[in-house]
Amino acid sequence: MEVIVLGLNHKTAPIEIREKLSFSKSQISYAHKELTRDETIQEVMLLSTCNRVELFTVVTSVEKGVRALKEFLARFHHISLEILDNVSYCYTQKDAVRHLFRVACSLDSMVVGEPQILGQLKEAYNQALEDQSVGSWLVDLVEKSFHVAKKIRTETGICKNAVSISFAAVELAKKIFDKIEGKSVLLVGAGEMSELAARHLLSNGVKDIYVANRTHSRAEELALQFNGQVIPFASLKENLELMDIIITSTSAPHFVFHKEEIQKTLHRRKNRPLFFIDIAVPRNVDPSVSKCADVYVYDIDDLQMVVNSNLLERQKEAKYAEAIVERSVERFWDKMSSENVVPTIVELTQKVEAIRQQELKKAFSKLPNLSDADREVINCLALAITKKVLHDPICMLRKKSSSSNTSHYIQTAKELFNLDGFKRS
Repeated sequence: MEVIVLGLNHKTAPIEIREKLSFSKSQISYAHKELTRDETIQEVMLLSTCNRVELFTVVTSVEKGVRALKEFLARFHHISLEILDNVSYCYTQKDAVRHLFRVACSLDSMVVGEPQILGQLKEAYNQALEDQSVGSWLVDLVEKSFHVAKKIRTETGICKNAVSISFAAVELAKKIFDKIEGKSVLLVGAGEMSELAARHLLSNGVKDIYVANRTHSRAEELALQFNGQVIPFASLKENLELMDIIITSTSAPHFVFHKEEIQKTLHRRKNRPLFFIDIAVPRNVDPSVSKCADVYVYDIDDLQMVVNSNLLERQKEAKYAEAIVERSVERFWDKMSSENVVPTIVELTQKVEAIRQQELKKAFSKLPNLSDADREVINCLALAITKKVLHDPICMLRKKSSSSNTSHYIQTAKELFNLDGFKRS
């Protein structure tokens, strides 16, 4: 058996090609069914996300398998083989195992450490199980990839630092307030990033969301999404003392919040901390506001610096993750390769033992007067000879079990010793 991954991703194909080659859930089931009809393809699992389309397969021949997979993709999506050749990659054997482990751990993702890919991989696996398109080889391989991903998330810091502006804002809020459960958030303006930040804050336990926007209908629409309340833009500053976190993203060409009014607000808040996340450009918060005690102001550049710093931290952690992947690949490949040659070794041993027994029976029938002691000597002699004959081919099979062409050695052994003929006889 040979393992192949054929696919394309955000590194090899532009979005125009990726969206053309993507599969819906019902199309994935169809693909599983069609591909397993090909006698070369023994097992298949299709993973289709916005950033990658990949076919994980077990085949009887790499050359025939790759051709069958490419022809299917070209035919199904009405795309030329030439275009497919230009944007796709193919990994075989140990490289294919390594690729799957790296995908599961998000080392191959656009943002290293993002958690979504593992969930998408689990969905693809469950679909393949439901479609009965995977067998023992892919089941072992995919489940091992889940274990490797869990180990990396547990033993490295690859997922610990926020790498988006909105997540970075949430992480900062947690540091400022220790706990953000029960805090109140005010959205000033209705930008997409502030909406994302509010969504993350809400999922982390903030108590209330308030929305103030110059266009009242837009404020109502946003408040409805968060089950929040609308504050009239004109009375925005009178309500500041109720807020803990303020996310601003208005298109105002001037500052909306100034130092003097914030100082008055702090007095009414009895100096409880106030956190401004100023995503607007031009900025909505006068930089001098950050000089007020217990006030924290982060603009878009500050947040981007936090993100860049976190990305560097993730890259450092990725080196540890790569080492874990490499060790896991070696252990998995050795185990599966060893299991690959075991049936052939068993067949070979059984055939030689059957021959030994047959020849002993013939010999003993021609020597009826042998004593038990003589029989035992002859029996031991025959056994020693068969063991010595089997020693070299069995050692060679075990030695080659982790090579890239194990199947070649297995097939050669079968042909040399006529093992298929022995099984049929």
